Amino acid sequence: MYRLSVMVALTLLVLSASGCGVYSTTSGRIDEAIRLVAVPYFENRTAEPNIEVELTENIISALQDDNTLRVVHIRDAATEITGKVVRYNLREAFTTSELQVDEYQVQIMVELTMRVLETGEAIFEKKRITGTGNFAVEDTGGSAEADARATAAAEIVREVLAAVVEDW
Repeated sequence: MYRLSVMVALTLLVLSASGCGVYSTTSGRIDEAIRLVAVPYFENRTAEPNIEVELTENIISALQDDNTLRVVHIRDAATEITGKVVRYNLREAFTTSELQVDEYQVQIMVELTMRVLETGEAIFEKKRITGTGNFAVEDTGGSAEADARATAAAEIVREVLAAVVEDW
């Protein structure tokens, strides 16, 4: 019995020690030569004012929070993420049996390209990402569409971060 207890204790010690190691705030998968990225304001091809500013600033903020890439001015960058907001739709999402609209949906689509500036090589090109957010017609707060727009933008930001940081 004593021997079994010692073996279990040693096994637990080995297993717990194997989780220890060097910790880094960067992923290690990113080539240091392309870690510095510029993100100029996106182009807006929709009728929705300032949507490109909102999305660009949210993406820059998410990249800075993630800390895998470092957002810098274009003159200091090794890579660049450019984008276009190509769609902003407000459509009926749900209707009642009497065909009355209960809920609307905001749909935003962006098209992104990430390039290595020195070579022009595309890391990804014309990648389309869509975000959606819904809001109820009965919402009397007045910010229902704005909240749905923020939800759609947050979805896009998550997808951009995945494409830029996690897909390499």
